[in-house]
Amino acid sequence: MDEISKVTALLEAPLAKAGYDLASVKLTRDRDGLTLHVAVDRLAPISLDDIVEVSDLINPLLDAADPIEGPYTLDVSSLGAEKPIKPERLGDYVGRYVNLHLSCPCQGENVLEGVIASVGDDIVIRVKNKTHFREFAFPAKNVDKARLAIEL
Repeated sequence: MDEISKVTALLEAPLAKAGYDLASVKLTRDRDGLTLHVAVDRLAPISLDDIVEVSDLINPLLDAADPIEGPYTLDVSSLGAEKPIKPERLGDYVGRYVNLHLSCPCQGENVLEGVIASVGDDIVIRVKNKTHFREFAFPAKNVDKARLAIEL
């Protein structure tokens, strides 16, 4: 089992118990040495206090198991304010502002940014166009990529 697999196996269950998903684990080497990058996710936004909580949770686990040979720096982060969303999980984000890339255009548009109104067989998204809203409805399977977006 390689180092990344060991770290993943070690952290998944404790993070899940604390309410987080382990989004990714990467090990990089640069001139300053090794860095272990651990990214976490959950439906609710993740604050800096949450990152500290996760660091405090996983540091002792990593120290005890020692899955990485030699010294390294631990970098814990979230996926960010514009995190990617798996298209099959869009139902969890109803009412949230998102950016959707469609594999087939809907009303001439293949990139839509707005609030998800509903998710079922079809997805309905409300897009603000200057002073009014426009609704787009399309099959859920038409979503190629999705991410949270920041409403300006």
